[in-house]
Amino acid sequence: MAARTGKEYLERLAASRPTVHIQGETLTGGIQEHPAFRNVVRTYAELYDLQHSDEHKDVLTYTSPTSGEPVGTSFLTPKTPNDLVKRRKAFKVWADHSNGMLGRTGDYMNSSLMALASAADWFAQADPAFGENIRRYYEKAREEDLLCTHTLIPPQVNRAVAGTQQAGGKLAARIVREDDNGVVISGARMLATIAPFADEMLVFPSTVLRGTPEDKPYSYAFAIPNDTPGLRYIAREPLDYDRPRHDHPLASRFEESDCVVVFDDVHVPFERCFALGDAELCNGFYSQTSSVVHMTHQVVTRTTAKTEYILGLVTLLTEAIGIEQFQHVQEDVAEIITTLETLRAFLRAAEADAEVNEYGVLTPAFAPLNAARNLYPKLYQRFPQILRKLGASGLMATPTELDIQGPGAADIEAYLQSATLTGPERVKLFRLVWDTCISAFSSRQALYEYYFFGDPVRMAGAYVKSYDREPYKARVQAFLDRA
Repeated sequence: MAARTGKEYLERLAASRPTVHIQGETLTGGIQEHPAFRNVVRTYAELYDLQHSDEHKDVLTYTSPTSGEPVGTSFLTPKTPNDLVKRRKAFKVWADHSNGMLGRTGDYMNSSLMALASAADWFAQADPAFGENIRRYYEKAREEDLLCTHTLIPPQVNRAVAGTQQAGGKLAARIVREDDNGVVISGARMLATIAPFADEMLVFPSTVLRGTPEDKPYSYAFAIPNDTPGLRYIAREPLDYDRPRHDHPLASRFEESDCVVVFDDVHVPFERCFALGDAELCNGFYSQTSSVVHMTHQVVTRTTAKTEYILGLVTLLTEAIGIEQFQHVQEDVAEIITTLETLRAFLRAAEADAEVNEYGVLTPAFAPLNAARNLYPKLYQRFPQILRKLGASGLMATPTELDIQGPGAADIEAYLQSATLTGPERVKLFRLVWDTCISAFSSRQALYEYYFFGDPVRMAGAYVKSYDREPYKARVQAFLDRA
């Protein structure tokens, strides 16, 4: 199969039978029709249709080296600078479609799988079969255009002890036994975004394993279909309230579900395993394969698109109510512009300084991307603050589409107009600002960006440890020693 259409994505989802607990209900299929998921599923289908549009197909697809069919560009293994640029342009097309609000589009995990498969020899050092498994799985995902979700960390129960020690070691997902053709997994994991409407679950390792014998059952990497027997999801309360797009313009399109994953004696065949029982290998899963670099390349492209959206939105807002000329307003707008140009500079530097890694993959420079992923979780928190400050009480005067069409229409036309917009036009704009900075959907977006790559404090610690500061230390020491 080549790159999927939206129709093909929906047909595969209709045939899938994932088990999902949501608001007291247990679903075993029918995801695409459920009110919690049907709108975002339609948006995901639109992304797949873009792969076949005359405008975007040349950027979003390339020719498969095995089938000769067009497949998704996010699977492309970059060998040249043009490949990197093509990958980034493809990321941007999908990110623009959601204004960066969809955090787990397929290109995110596709980028990871591409890098992991390219480093198949790294997996093979533990067992040649693992190298072949990851290579074969990547080709399957590419040729079938699979949508993958993933899970990384143990449940949040008691942060005072390691995840592997929760409830006496019987809470976090672990290998409980091995049989002739695979392993059996029991326990729970967090936090699988888009799990109810994905095709496959990638269960990737935590990278803070200690390498002790006790960690061995928790050291694994594998992939399974989303409706594997014993696998079930606990979804949070949906933030898409099935309201009109006018009233909830973002939540009614881009509400990605987040789920706790429960493994109830889930059998994983050996051919679906990429690592087993090797904590050291698991700890190097992302860094030693360059997977984290290519994933971050996609993420920074997405957050650039999101920042462009925020800049456009705040500009429409300030023009609409005539506050553009005030200096404190310009200071806030300048902050958004600075963030946008900083992200663009990081992307440009990462691609300009790209190098071929030991597996023959042209890999963006990680230093600028690493700086971006450490900065953005904090920078994004300012955007809702700025929108709330500039929108002020106007964000509380936001009647619904029914009000605009109802008996209050004349009052809305008269009293809710702005410097540049009619009453209904102003209400429509302010509903979008509200959904970006005040609604439940917007709060989840802020939390999501803050923790996208994990705890920012822990990330900062890892960032400091990994950064080579010796040349700068030596320079200062030389100055001190200068006669």
